This record gives sequence, structure tokens and C-alpha cells, in this order.
Amino acid sequence: MLVVHTIEELQNALRGKDGIALVPTMGNLHDGHLALMAEAKKHAPTVVASIFVNRLQFGPNEDFDTYPRTLQEDLEKLEKQGAVDIVFAPSEKDMYPEKQTFMVRPDPNLSEILEGFYRPGFFDGVATVVNKLFSIVRPNVAVFGKKDYQQLKIIQSMVKQFGMPLKIIPMELQRNPETGLALSSRNRYLNAEELKEATHLYRTLHGVKSSLEAGAIDITGLENSAVKRLEEAGWKPDYIVVARQKDLLTPTRDDLFNKEPLVILGAAKIGTTRLIDNVEVFGKLA
Repeated sequence: MLVVHTIEELQNALRGKDGIALVPTMGNLHDGHLALMAEAKKHAPTVVASIFVNRLQFGPNEDFDTYPRTLQEDLEKLEKQGAVDIVFAPSEKDMYPEKQTFMVRPDPNLSEILEGFYRPGFFDGVATVVNKLFSIVRPNVAVFGKKDYQQLKIIQSMVKQFGMPLKIIPMELQRNPETGLALSSRNRYLNAEELKEATHLYRTLHGVKSSLEAGAIDITGLENSAVKRLEEAGWKPDYIVVARQKDLLTPTRDDLFNKEPLVILGAAKIGTTRLIDNVEVFGKLA
């Protein structure tokens, strides 16, 4: 496995390669990330994993300075797994040699709701750095997890609207097989008691799914009840939302009767840690 730190080194290493898969990450890797790497290897002979904590997607009161930077541990995990051929771990100076004034600003109808509402500018930063990585690596495919469902939709939309010559591969959300807790770098912030309670978010979303599958049509009522259950359990919910997979808009009655593929998205804070999760209904996003 080759580790490079500059754009020039990376592009020299990729010269002449036929078939490249990219997995963008911010490091602090866990089994969910490793599943993305394994999936990427199914689609291209050369897998590039990027590790870069992107300042552009952090708000002024978010944890950019304290975000875990565990490059050596990450490299050991990737080396042991064996799916990645090249790791691109640039510095900020390498990625942003001058102030990044050219930005990608996604459709506000998709980027300023849900996570975008609570983290203004977040998806501008995400779309800009991903666009830049696509330009640097020029992959044939890129793998993104469904854990960050809204992010996946925005990247898919960006690729389609810009006519980028690559395919986005969605990867199923990875969970702890015993508890169902969605794997996340932020889980490391949870203490033992919070870790046990953290599964309540998934169970709440799954309860909404069960109601929809049983024929419930009162979307607002389901959302409000789910928020109330979390609050009663000591959480501070930002949102529980039922949305159409194709555009993240609120489903109509016709959508419900026709079993339009839906997704239930949730974000809530337990203690000081904010977790997100989602559950698909009536089919999966491809």
C-alpha cells in the first residue's frame, strides 16, 4: 500500500492506471469505513482512500480542532485489510494552497434542509472538497455510505448535473451486529451508559418504519411521536423526518399508497454527542 501526501505524488502514482475507485474519508477509520474499501475493490482494480479533515465543512462552533486525527492507526487498519492500494493523506496546504474562493453550492432545496438547516454551509464544504477530490483522482467509481444519506444524495446530484464521468456506488449503512448502533467516528465520544442508550435512536426510527409498513399515513403524527419518545428518554432531538428517497421531500398520500421508496432520517444529541441515523422503507436507494 502506497501512502502519498501531495497531489503530484498521487497523480504520478495513478498515471497509466486503468480503473480507479475512490473512497473519501476524514480518517478515524472504523469497520464502516473498511466496508466501503472492500466494496470499492469489487468495482475497480485500484482503490484510492483519501484521509483529510476538511475545514470547509465545519461550522464556527464545531469540532474541527478536536476532530480525531489518527493517521497511523488508520494506515495500520488499511494495511491489514488489504483492499486499498493508495492512501492520499494531504495537508491543508496541499489541498488548499490558497484560500478556496471557488465553491460548489448544492441546490438549497436539498442542501438547506435536515443537516443543512442545523449546520449551515456544511454541504457547500462537502461538495467542494469532493468535487476537488474527483478532479485530482479522476476515479471511475466512488463509494459513499448511506450513513450520511443526505450527503450521498447531494453527491449523486452533483455528479449528474455536472456530467462527471464516474459512477457513485451507495454502500449500505453498517451497524454493530449485536446492538444495531450505526457505526460512526462520533461513537467514541460516548461513555458506557450513553453507548447503551445510543441504540434508542435506531429503535425509534425502526418503530416509524414498522408503522408505515402497517399502513400508517399520518406522517406528521409519526414524526412528532418519535421526537417525543426520544425526549422522554433524555435525548435532545433535532429532527425525525420521513422523506422520499428520490428527493428528500415529504411524501404525499399517493406516495404512501403506492409504496414510494422512503427514508426515515433522525438526528439527536445524547449527552454532548450528536448522532445521525436513517432507515429505508419500501425499497433501497440504488
